[in-house]
Amino acid sequence: MEEQRGQGVRMRDVATAAGVSRQAVYLHFASRADLLIATTHYGDQVKGLADRLICWRLAATGVDLLAAFIEFWGNYIPEIYGIAKALLAARETDEAAEAAWNDRMEAVRDGCRITIEALERDGMLAAEWTCEAAIDMLWTLLSIRNWELLTIERGRTTSQYIAWMQTLARRTFVRSL
Repeated sequence: MEEQRGQGVRMRDVATAAGVSRQAVYLHFASRADLLIATTHYGDQVKGLADRLICWRLAATGVDLLAAFIEFWGNYIPEIYGIAKALLAARETDEAAEAAWNDRMEAVRDGCRITIEALERDGMLAAEWTCEAAIDMLWTLLSIRNWELLTIERGRTTSQYIAWMQTLARRTFVRSL
């Protein structure tokens, strides 16, 4: 996926690279979309996604969840950027790539939902936000394209990205006391 930027990766190519028949690939994956989704999930497994989320899952308050989620995500994007860029490039013309991209972005949105709902549960969600609107906005702020613009285009460090997003999110979503 990364080598070809998501373009033209066929089941036959995967089978050849894996040293198995195309039929063997189809025995495990009903469609190319299933294969690409499984590939992204496997990448998460290899990169220790579950362990990386422990600090976020153990956060005691919505405010702590917000900071922990942004820290996790800001540190994780550079590691998945290659496959993300490939899926982004291919999703416009490739339904399977779009399905894999949507699957991963829904997982990020779920993290945003859990975080914002915790702020609301704690009575800390800023009054101007509905829960759904805040989820959508946090998800948008944390988009890979925003990370790309700040770090790759503007040369900011991952640490700067995380600190700025944490500050921005806290000022945007957390109720002033």
